[in-house]
Amino acid sequence: MGKFLKQIAEYLYIKRDKNKPKPSMYLRMMHGMNRISIVVFLLALLFLLFRWIFK
Repeated sequence: MGKFLKQIAEYLYIKRDKNKPKPSMYLRMMHGMNRISIVVFLLALLFLLFRWIFK
């Protein structure tokens, strides 16, 4: 489980492995778009949960 969380942290640039080279511009843009979609998805889940609780 620790390796899985480390991979997610590296993917989201929370923790960066010093031995790996800097990713290309296109890879960084792709990761940025994926981060935006993850945040929007989590906000939608929170909104649905809020509506379900306070119905």
